[in-house]
Amino acid sequence: MIQRNWIDPRQRLMKKKIRTAAPRAAKRRKGVVAAAKPAPQRATAPRPSAAPEDAKAQIRRLRAQLAQALARIDQLQASADTDFLLEIPNRRGFERELNRAIAYIKRYHASGALIVLDVDRLKPINDAFGHAAGDAVLKAIVTALSGQIRSSDAIGRLGGDEFALLLWNLTETDAHAKAAALEQAVDRLSFVFGGRTVTTGASAGVAVLGPHSEAGRALEEADCAMYVRKAQRRHEA
Repeated sequence: MIQRNWIDPRQRLMKKKIRTAAPRAAKRRKGVVAAAKPAPQRATAPRPSAAPEDAKAQIRRLRAQLAQALARIDQLQASADTDFLLEIPNRRGFERELNRAIAYIKRYHASGALIVLDVDRLKPINDAFGHAAGDAVLKAIVTALSGQIRSSDAIGRLGGDEFALLLWNLTETDAHAKAAALEQAVDRLSFVFGGRTVTTGASAGVAVLGPHSEAGRALEEADCAMYVRKAQRRHEA
């Protein structure tokens, strides 16, 4: 007779619980591992950029600001090159114009003349009647000189009572004749200040412009010729 091993019922129950608990523990471990894995990130939609209309408005605004800045620069440049009293080019502005003219003459073999004109007896008028009277004389002289030149020519104030004129397409003979006409135009002017009639005059010197001219030397040449002419007029008086 075979004798079967006797097993305590309590041990059977314990083994059954162990077998049942093992799959559950394995499931829990899988759950923990699964939970540890990062969740896949969702692709986020890009934020919409600025509306096209807003961009266009900003471009228009920047263009307007740029136009204003350029206009202001032009205004400042013009004021820096203009005599505020007579509203003609000052020395800086006239020298700029003279340099452009000489460059044109060299390139296209054109001709021209530079006349430097000095006003006589302006200081006694300022001393006797004040600077307002002197300013009135200068304005009248500019009007008289402008009436003797063409619209293509240029006139500028070099400073004080000295003016310069840039004349196109003149021979040396024509330039000296024009200088004499300018002197006569100023000599004919008369003014009444404080019940007194006063006159003034002008002395003009000429420099002919050609392909080999330079602005600085041309101004010096015309200026020297003006002083020679001023001395002649003193002896003629």
